[in-house]
Amino acid sequence: MQMTDDQLKTILAELATIKERSPFYAKKFADIDLSDVRTQADFEKLPFTEKADLRDAYPLGLAAVPPEKIVRIHSSSGTTGTPVIIPYTQKDVTDWAIQFARCYEYAGVTASDRVHITPGYGLWTAGIGFQLGCERLGAMAIPMGPGNTDKQLQMMQDLGSTVLCATSSYALLLAEEIARRGIKDKIHLRKGVIGSERWGEKMRARIAGELGVELYDIYGLTEVYGPGIGINCKADSAMHIWADYVYVEIVDPQTGELVSDGEPGEIVLTTLQKEGAPLFRFRTHDLSRIVPGPCECGSPHPRIDIITGRTDDMVKVKGVNMFPAQIEEVIAFTDGASSEYQLMIDHLEGKDQVTLFFETEATGDEKARVEANLAAIFKGKIGMTPNAKGVAIGELPRSEKKTQRIFDNRY
Repeated sequence: MQMTDDQLKTILAELATIKERSPFYAKKFADIDLSDVRTQADFEKLPFTEKADLRDAYPLGLAAVPPEKIVRIHSSSGTTGTPVIIPYTQKDVTDWAIQFARCYEYAGVTASDRVHITPGYGLWTAGIGFQLGCERLGAMAIPMGPGNTDKQLQMMQDLGSTVLCATSSYALLLAEEIARRGIKDKIHLRKGVIGSERWGEKMRARIAGELGVELYDIYGLTEVYGPGIGINCKADSAMHIWADYVYVEIVDPQTGELVSDGEPGEIVLTTLQKEGAPLFRFRTHDLSRIVPGPCECGSPHPRIDIITGRTDDMVKVKGVNMFPAQIEEVIAFTDGASSEYQLMIDHLEGKDQVTLFFETEATGDEKARVEANLAAIFKGKIGMTPNAKGVAIGELPRSEKKTQRIFDNRY
């Protein structure tokens, strides 16, 4: 993607002083004369920043400001290994709120809305980001956090919540519970702002249909503010990324070389205004592509496509590489299959075996037909035949956070 003049000017100004401000970058760029970076091509020769680099900087080695300027820290949501700690200045917090409020505006949320916030609070960036943006916009924030579905639904009814903020997994759980209790006529939701995990078209259609809402995909990660650095608009499912705060590149995950606009690859992000922990060429491991050309909505901000997965989501079975997005595509193409699935990979009797559990309303011979059809589509699209097993709607687990759908039991 072509860097704008303003983006290049901002990046060059950041690079001019970064070694003085940041011991992390003084070490990382020790052998590079940053004054030689003058063009986009020069910038693209700088080394990537990897998540391992950020872990090595634990706890506050990433800080590019004195400790007294740090007003908050957040940490990535991973549960294993050394955590990544990201320091924020007051400007960073304000900038994040500005970006998030812009997300709400693109989704058609206004100051008259009542925003029901279910993502978690704490070190994770989710809940507090949704709240900051809501308050910046001037809407009513209802900061529920996750869990306690009975109370969630009661507050939705009593307070007249009009916007639901949630992971796709919890949005589905709430939609199913509203339908089960027969209270849809008492729910006033009109929008859903969904983030944190990828989700397939069937899941999207179920949530939108059962809740009666317009759905918007929000993008972000803790290392780069948090959720709120981009969202899709009403005109398109692709997500606008705020080009005044973040510069986007797409690279080949294997070679690290830039790919052409429109070609799939790994998202690499550079912050343009971040004070506490600026990032240069950070490899996100998220897979997407630049959507070329202007958007019908008229926004000047560039777009990336819906996230198709992560480079570390890939599993390899019998020499075949597969991603969650491919499995969701199989589900989408299979008549009679609902949105929820679990893929189990086991090593039994000396060979790998794949079982795909999926929810369906079908029973008896009709269920057997759906199972056979799904297995055939899986073979055609992915290159191997799973043991397809249909289960009743609601039998697979639901989550208040992210739902794990692939279980590799071989190791």
